[in-house]
Amino acid sequence: MPLLTLSDLHFRHGDHPVLTGVDLELEAGSTTVILGPSGCGKTTLLRLIAGLDRPLKGTITLEGTTVVGEGRFIQPEHRPIGMVFQGLALFPHLTVRGNVAFGLHNVDRTERNARVDQELRSVGLDGLAERFPHELSGGQQQRVAIARSLVLRPRLLLLDEPFSDLDPETRSQVRSEVKRILKEHGTTTIMVSHDREDAIHLGDRIATMAKGRIVSCADAATMRSEWAARSTTS
Repeated sequence: MPLLTLSDLHFRHGDHPVLTGVDLELEAGSTTVILGPSGCGKTTLLRLIAGLDRPLKGTITLEGTTVVGEGRFIQPEHRPIGMVFQGLALFPHLTVRGNVAFGLHNVDRTERNARVDQELRSVGLDGLAERFPHELSGGQQQRVAIARSLVLRPRLLLLDEPFSDLDPETRSQVRSEVKRILKEHGTTTIMVSHDREDAIHLGDRIATMAKGRIVSCADAATMRSEWAARSTTS
């Protein structure tokens, strides 16, 4: 059974259709990269999965439970989903430790500290726990944002254009680090991007999106072969 199933999702902003029937399945432990140009509906799709917006139509099923559809809507705080927003949305007045611990409201102090320490080690930031976001590099801030989501032990992680604010050299380094982190955690992940290099380096599966629909989805090796063949003949 797929970990996540999206069926016939529709969404509108006023009179403007944004999603026009999105279907997608994700297997547990996989990373799926959704590629598409700005305005095609990628971020909106993540927001629907996270529960930040409601679809006009369609169903979302997570681990066999319908979280949206059939007269049902599970609030975002009750979904086992983590999301890293474009721009990261770190709290500037909190330290690295404070940012990562922010969502652990119902965990006692001993376990909270242990989980934060473990997560900081896993993302390579264990020596920077008392620094503030403005004291970190862009790549370090990115890892704080990912740690803040992963410390909650989500079943699904959503990444919205996670490398868009990084320069090319930093982007390549952080991309490799994020790939390592995701593989070590084994967390099922959806990442949206407009950059084919992101998909090539991180995706187990790659879906392409255009005009509010998923127009293709295949394993990464197949997509890489198709792209290489097209560039050879063009």
